[in-house]
Amino acid sequence: MPAIRPERSIILLLLALLVVVLAVGSTYWFYTVQQRVNIWVQHTLRVENQLSTLLLHAQEAESSQRGFMLTRKESFLGPYESFRREWREELATLRTEMHDNPGQIQSVDALEALLDDRLFLMRTGIERRRKGEVIAPDDFNAGMVTMTKIRALVATMRAREAQLLKRRTANDNHLSLMVSAGMAISAVLVTLLGALALRTAYRRVAEAMESQRALSHANKRLIAEGLEREAAEAQLRQMQKMESIGQLTGGIAHDFNNMLAIVIGSLDIARRRLTPDIDAHIVKGIDNAAEGAQRAAQLTARLLAFSRQQPLDPQPTDVNRLVGGMSELLRRTIGESIRVETVLAGGLWRASIDASQLEAAIINLCVNSRDAMPSGGRLTIETANAHLDDAYVAVQDDVAAGQYVMVSVTDTGTGMPPEVVERAFDPFFTTKGVGKGTGLGLSQVFGFIKQSRGHVKIYSEPGEGTIIKVYMPRHYGPDAVAGTVAVSPMELPRARGEEIILVVEDEERVRHMSVDSLRELGYTIVQASDGEQALEMLTIQPRIDMLFTDIVMPGINGRMLADRARETRPDLKILYTTGYTRNAIVHNGMLDPGVSFLAKPFTLDQLAVKVRQVLDADRVEA
Repeated sequence: MPAIRPERSIILLLLALLVVVLAVGSTYWFYTVQQRVNIWVQHTLRVENQLSTLLLHAQEAESSQRGFMLTRKESFLGPYESFRREWREELATLRTEMHDNPGQIQSVDALEALLDDRLFLMRTGIERRRKGEVIAPDDFNAGMVTMTKIRALVATMRAREAQLLKRRTANDNHLSLMVSAGMAISAVLVTLLGALALRTAYRRVAEAMESQRALSHANKRLIAEGLEREAAEAQLRQMQKMESIGQLTGGIAHDFNNMLAIVIGSLDIARRRLTPDIDAHIVKGIDNAAEGAQRAAQLTARLLAFSRQQPLDPQPTDVNRLVGGMSELLRRTIGESIRVETVLAGGLWRASIDASQLEAAIINLCVNSRDAMPSGGRLTIETANAHLDDAYVAVQDDVAAGQYVMVSVTDTGTGMPPEVVERAFDPFFTTKGVGKGTGLGLSQVFGFIKQSRGHVKIYSEPGEGTIIKVYMPRHYGPDAVAGTVAVSPMELPRARGEEIILVVEDEERVRHMSVDSLRELGYTIVQASDGEQALEMLTIQPRIDMLFTDIVMPGINGRMLADRARETRPDLKILYTTGYTRNAIVHNGMLDPGVSFLAKPFTLDQLAVKVRQVLDADRVEA
């Protein structure tokens, strides 16, 4: 084999070095291309986020304006005033981001004009509402049309940004492909140049491949972070929506339930005091009014359930027994055209759940299944023990791994497409016709189960039916022993002897209704309008068997009153009542241990049973 001359070796080495330099340069260029792709991805995500934020603020302003138009309360106008002050600054930031795109700049100008028109309509409506003028339907329609144009324009701008990113990425990927081809050719040339050049080229290619893998990994991580960010933003929007509805619900629940308590209690007493010879039309009118008030109370309860602000009393619950006891009720509710089947698991664990709320949730699920089977079908309620492992909870929201008691409701109805499943738990969302549903059934189930630290999952396909699985935390430890009061169907539990109850309620009409109801049951009543007066009564009155107090009161609230009362009377029985409470006796959505609670509004029957339970608690335990 002829020897290679030194000058030829130098040439070969120089060629090898040149090829290596080309390979390294190509690798660096490939790296810069990938960085440019990442920059465009960040730019697009930033623009889309700014567009989404601007649209969200516009929608919040519109919602606050609607709230004012409905209630004439200035407190609703906070988001509107904030948006009116800041929208031009947000739009200026968006215009800066799009300075290199004339088409998008034109869209920003158009968006500015539409937002200005919408704000003008909102401002005009607010001024007219403040003056007490009637707002014509055409004025509302104009605002809706403008808002629809805004949403459409924002969607177009986001689509344009996505298309621009796609085109730029395609160009960069094409260039990257060319660089990769050049690197392959360089590798072949290095092989032909000799052993020394081969070793050098091999080392450089190995380094280049490692860089490529690192870049690929970084790119995947970036995409994953983008997806996580989108998921986090969606979760944040959901939390903000929940918080907004929760604040709105909590704000009206107390006063609304107080009013309903007066209506329901007074109608109940009036109904019981009617003489047998009364006109049947009067009786029917009272019954209709009571039914309407109860439906209003159920609507408020559903709103509180969705916003996860209803007080829950979780107890060890035999779910098999609960479901089995509902069979007859479900058959009457569902109708004869649907066959109801129950499959109860053997050895089922106890669930830590509020049994009455669980029963209402199962009825809600079954009613939804019934509506999905207008021509009849089969409804199956099944129980089972379940374990949610780490792999499952990693891809779910707000659920912990562990052991659960599962109840599933399966129907053979029309099923749901994916886009409906995605929104099924949203409040007021319904696919039913006008007047056929409030859209709060599934959202109430979702809120109740989440507040109970459980999990809900929907499996559905159009034409194949739907399965909704409810997972409730397993109860660990002994079953609780709770006393109950046996009530005959025709007679309410009444006072035994001269039992004295101190009624504390700051709302005068609610207090009078509660006093009249308890006197109707035979109790001796002492009443107070606030916590200070109640403490004076406790000092003056030598014997009081039970304190029946509202929680939300000015000055000394119900919980503070009870704590101070028990300092001098540790054996005093206490029953709390309220239409809405946040933290006085409810923490993490659960009633504090040992607390007796009666939610407003309540009927005379519910009041009679609960008062008797509280007064007889020690006697039952003994």
